[in-house]
Amino acid sequence: MACRSGCCCGSGPINEDNARFLLLALFIIIYLLCGAAVFSALEQPKEREAKERWAQRFERFSQKYNLSKKDLNNFLRNYEEANVAGIRVDTIRPRWDFTGAFYFVGTVVSTIGFGMTTPATIGGKVFLMFYGLLGCAATILFFNLFLERVITIIAVVLKSFYERHHNKDVLPNNGRQVSEGNRTVGARGGGGAKGGDLAGWKPSVYCVMLILGVAAISVSCCASLMYSVAEGWGYLDSLYFCFVAFSTIGFGDMVSSQRVVYEGHSTAAYQLGNFFFILTGVCCIYSLFNVISIVIKQVLNWLLRRLEAPCRCCLPRRGHHPHRHPRRNVVAPGNLRARRDMSIETDAINESETDNGRRMSGEMISMRDFLAANKVNLAIMQKQLSEMAIGHPRQPSSSSHQNGFSGGVGALGIMNNRLAETSVDR
Repeated sequence: MACRSGCCCGSGPINEDNARFLLLALFIIIYLLCGAAVFSALEQPKEREAKERWAQRFERFSQKYNLSKKDLNNFLRNYEEANVAGIRVDTIRPRWDFTGAFYFVGTVVSTIGFGMTTPATIGGKVFLMFYGLLGCAATILFFNLFLERVITIIAVVLKSFYERHHNKDVLPNNGRQVSEGNRTVGARGGGGAKGGDLAGWKPSVYCVMLILGVAAISVSCCASLMYSVAEGWGYLDSLYFCFVAFSTIGFGDMVSSQRVVYEGHSTAAYQLGNFFFILTGVCCIYSLFNVISIVIKQVLNWLLRRLEAPCRCCLPRRGHHPHRHPRRNVVAPGNLRARRDMSIETDAINESETDNGRRMSGEMISMRDFLAANKVNLAIMQKQLSEMAIGHPRQPSSSSHQNGFSGGVGALGIMNNRLAETSVDR
């Protein structure tokens, strides 16, 4: 299996991006199976116990008040309908006044979707489809821009500490610090080993992940303290709510700021604090998730390199095919990765050239040349779309294909070339 998924054995080489995608899909499937086994082992006994307890209570209640089980079931179904509409046994604030509606649209555009408030009218459901389409897209863009600024700030802070630590290491013997120009000259001349490192220095993804993790934990702990005091939840339950809400999972089993009045607390101040913590927590967790995805991608790249090694033994037995063109981004052993260093605009053009040379302009174009020209146009369009999604054109570099972070859109595109592990200079 390793040979077929990672090298030229069997059915031929596989595109590196496709191999990474298949590995990630396999990992997610295994992860889901393991998670299902763990949650089934933990929660299924509790579910059976709750069903047995409810059956006993239902039987005692029907016998105590001499009610038929059919009438009691019909009454419970009516209560379930009222529960969907927002009616509870305990008094809660109105769901569809302006503040309640504002809370609802906040859960919509942030993709949290607690589920405790849902539109019941046809007009509300239709409006939600169009409203959520634009709102969710704008919010995701906001999260991406927040991630870009967070990484920039972290990079500036870490670089300042790095420069301060570097300045202490380049002190001369007389105890006086050399000037920046002399330090640069000394570094070029071999006197300072670290002098030229500051120009292309970028923070490590592990440092950024640690900082974002600490920030997310700090926000969650502070928010949990507020929720445990105001809502009366346990601290562990409050932490659980923070993760479910900040990660936009939004089960809806626990929802904050649902009472009409909070005794002993300022309701307006609590609602403002709830809005601040949810907004900050969602931004921090979103940024942390995207940085963790970089680490997962590094692990996938490492697995792909490991899959290359067992297939090197196949090289002496396989002959060279002179008419076979090397494929782009193949997962093949290192000595088979010798490929032309060309741009995306010229790659497909060279593949369309025949042994007799390029056809003259007066000849009728062949179907092969027509498909090659369409391939070039499609490649240029994909490149332009990628550059517009990132916000700035990327400079072509052959080294960007070596670290597995040669492109990407959205959050991956924002982090491209901003961290040490995603830099094209690696």
